[in-house]
Amino acid sequence: MMPVLVTGGTGLLGSHIAEQLHRQGQAIRALCRRGSDTAFLRSLGAEIVPGEVNDRNVLRRACAGIDVVYHAAARVGDWGPWRDFVRVTVDGTQAVLDAAAEAKVGRFLHISSISVYGHIDGPGRVLDESAPIGVNVHRWSYYTRAKVEAERRVWAMHQSGRLPVTVVRPSWLYGPRDRATLPRLVDSIRRRKLKIIGDGTNRLNVVHAANVAEASLLAADSDRAAGEAYNCCHDGVLTQRDYFDKLAAAVGEAPVSKAVPYRVAYSAAFLMECFGHLFRAKRAPLVTRYAVWLMGRRCFFECRKLKEQLGWRSTIGYEQGIPAAVHDLLRCDLPCPSRAGANDNALPENTPALVKEAGASPITYDV
Repeated sequence: MMPVLVTGGTGLLGSHIAEQLHRQGQAIRALCRRGSDTAFLRSLGAEIVPGEVNDRNVLRRACAGIDVVYHAAARVGDWGPWRDFVRVTVDGTQAVLDAAAEAKVGRFLHISSISVYGHIDGPGRVLDESAPIGVNVHRWSYYTRAKVEAERRVWAMHQSGRLPVTVVRPSWLYGPRDRATLPRLVDSIRRRKLKIIGDGTNRLNVVHAANVAEASLLAADSDRAAGEAYNCCHDGVLTQRDYFDKLAAAVGEAPVSKAVPYRVAYSAAFLMECFGHLFRAKRAPLVTRYAVWLMGRRCFFECRKLKEQLGWRSTIGYEQGIPAAVHDLLRCDLPCPSRAGANDNALPENTPALVKEAGASPITYDV
């Protein structure tokens, strides 16, 4: 069996893709940044190739003799210099595409995001893969802009005939080994700082990373999936309030009861973004417009195409998955921001009172 390459294998989704491949007995090669924690990948028997995602010499070696590339590497988060997003997400994707085409890889499975559709909203609005990408993207939403451009590079490569590609668009990921979003959510719940955006009845696009990994393997192995894009963005029905209540119950805390109107949170986030960019802040603000949209949006993204064409179903549901993810986090006993002495949720003393009152969850990104 020819080996497969996973980029971004030390991240949440990349590690679950590697885990699913290991369960199938697949030989795994993983491109990892030097200095990253590769212990989990090594426990799977993965061959580690150290190097940057845009180092073309390293990529040639990494892609040699490879059957499938699972490209999950990207610059995540919604704060930081635009050049960093370009270097990793855009230029890095192009470099992996070129190396895969040169090595005549059989399939390039690109992990995109439902964020590529743009910051669309509207009560009752449902979007599928037929919707255009890059619509109404916020000016400073560098993560989304970079993912849109990266996906366009992927489609250009496919249309050139040099490389068969498939695109999977996950949504807000959670699961074991989530070291970005869950620690901050749990910390906010413990400190009674988490607030519902709006009335909390909006349906969330939240999906377990293991379920997306299974979808990725299905798509990479299907001839029908070549040249196709698939949303993989929910595991059933889950409202914003339901999600926070399930997280709070898993932590042993009371349900989240405080709420802030969507427009108030959105306006406050815009002000914080303006302050951050004006003063060139390196640390992300408490909340951004992207985060408010992520939690409070009233539109919904559907994944019927993935179910109908490839037979995908969520293996792990919310009732099982959410408590297990929280217990994994607590078992590792990772320091939350407040305990670590570096409170990422703190606002400057001169922040307007309205902004402080509207403080929302520090969620920063989809995949």
